[in-house]
Amino acid sequence: MSVAEEFTLDFARSERIGLEEAIFCAGKSPEQIDAILEAARARGASLLLTRLDPEKRDRLSAAARLDYCAVSRTAVFGAAPRIAGPARVAVVAAGTSDVPVAREALRVLAYAGRAATLFADVGVAGLWRLTTRIEEIRAHPVVIVAAGMDAALPSVVGGLVAGAVIAVPTSVGYGVAAGGRAALDAVLASCAPGITVVNIDNGYGAACAALRLLHAAGRLAEEIER
Repeated sequence: MSVAEEFTLDFARSERIGLEEAIFCAGKSPEQIDAILEAARARGASLLLTRLDPEKRDRLSAAARLDYCAVSRTAVFGAAPRIAGPARVAVVAAGTSDVPVAREALRVLAYAGRAATLFADVGVAGLWRLTTRIEEIRAHPVVIVAAGMDAALPSVVGGLVAGAVIAVPTSVGYGVAAGGRAALDAVLASCAPGITVVNIDNGYGAACAALRLLHAAGRLAEEIER
């Protein structure tokens, strides 16, 4: 079996669910990723790549053609849509250590042509940092919150904003933080009603949840206008 026979790209996903396929690069060899990119190039298609480590990126023959972000470990192959309109999503990071996950969400939103605003280092250990930015955060109808340690921030934000809140527990923390499991349990047990929770470090999934909400709101607005 050739490398090209090991995958089938889902080019129709956008038509079905409004979200394009992304390539999860962890566990894939540089040869497999190169073959995927060549298949996209042959169709004139763009692709979003996630969890692409710098070392693996440097081994790709198509490396020079990638818009790469080492912080989020994401890359864009081909032309992404232009970002248009006001920022409808706030991406909130509890601490600087949570920024890689937050930036993954930002990059996914940008690839979909959606503007977003990053609010970094506003965790509850210094609650004044959040309170001084809360009105800015409230201006966004969708809020993604990335937090590790005890992951208290999503619950606090969930009690302060009216918009949809998507919590991303991160693997940041010592000892009993258990690679993000304590954060995951905390947000799943949150007393703030209506918080959506995605998997540990899953900035991509949080951004996709935000996009689904925005798409649903857009369809509702169109129906009301009709």
